[in-house]
Amino acid sequence: MAGARQEAEPSTADREIVISRVVDAPPELVFEAFTQVRHLSRWWGPEGFSTTTRSFEFREGGAWDFVMHGPDGTDYQEWITWTEIAAPERIALLHGESRDDPNAFESVLTFAPDGAATRIEMRTVFPTRELRDEAVEKYRAIEGGRQTLSHLAAYVVEIVAKRGEG
Repeated sequence: MAGARQEAEPSTADREIVISRVVDAPPELVFEAFTQVRHLSRWWGPEGFSTTTRSFEFREGGAWDFVMHGPDGTDYQEWITWTEIAAPERIALLHGESRDDPNAFESVLTFAPDGAATRIEMRTVFPTRELRDEAVEKYRAIEGGRQTLSHLAAYVVEIVAKRGEG
């Protein structure tokens, strides 16, 4: 029905996390910062985390194999497979601890113009409500996601300043 507000499907609403942020840069630059490993490794992760990339191939079916290093010294093995790429508007991915992780979750990132800025939305759907709840409670996924997008925003503003675009 034209104009009707689209609701989240009941089958995923209790399994998802949605985080968004406005980034003060054009969508093409925000997309670039999210899709090139030389950028990703500079801003990816929540406060106090760093990232070591083992391999990276940004294409549909390609993967990013990396380790996130927590502030307490814990290493987290991570694996992202890119399932859809529509530059510079959308990226879909599957994120788990390894290529065949049965608990991997799906994320869709959208990059939409918002005046001269970009509204990035990260919609993550977990296989079960329990896995979503565990991510929220044990791993602070909502706060971590907000911090990660905050790092992205700060990093992109640095790029704009260095390029003399802002």
